[in-house]
Amino acid sequence: MEENIKEYGNMMLLDEKGHKIQMISIIGEIEGHECSSNTTKTTKYEHLLPMLASLDCTKQVDGVLFVVNTIGGDVSCGLALSEMIASLSKPSVALVVGDSHSIGVPLSVAADYTVIAPSATVIIHPVRMSGQVLGAPQTYEYFQLIQDRITGFIADHSGIPQDKLESMMVKPGILTRDLGTILVGKQAVECGLFQQVGGMHDALKKLGELIGEGTK
Repeated sequence: MEENIKEYGNMMLLDEKGHKIQMISIIGEIEGHECSSNTTKTTKYEHLLPMLASLDCTKQVDGVLFVVNTIGGDVSCGLALSEMIASLSKPSVALVVGDSHSIGVPLSVAADYTVIAPSATVIIHPVRMSGQVLGAPQTYEYFQLIQDRITGFIADHSGIPQDKLESMMVKPGILTRDLGTILVGKQAVECGLFQQVGGMHDALKKLGELIGEGTK
């Protein structure tokens, strides 16, 4: 168990009703097809994909708790993880405890129910790309395609309309020379993004209810 915590940030929990819950941490940067530096805390999608597949096939796990504190990262791999989480047959709850920025938003709403801590933040902003970018109409269309994939997924797995989400992405924000919207705790619930403000107890309680009801 200690090795799992050290290497992957996950452990098995047993709630007060005896439900076996797998806790998985999604922290730091979502590492994609390229490796991040050795000094960066990352969540590696090549670790989580087989782990999630294994969880869905075992009878030793009743539900899954995702603890989220991420600054975002690789869009393609983040969406792949989000689709895997959303397709789990086991009941799942996400708990946002620090940050759920950028591609961390679809990762958070992919669970069946999402709880956000009162001081946790969510940043919604347009798609960004590093490296050389060609100034051509096709580049804009590609950016728009990626953005539609992200906003469409979030809208399908939360209570916020896609058009409202898109308007939040391009809103002049409080970040210097940036666009986007920052939501703190209760604001993320009020706009329909997440379901509840709370902490670990609330997340485990809700997951226990979903397991007990057999709700997916």
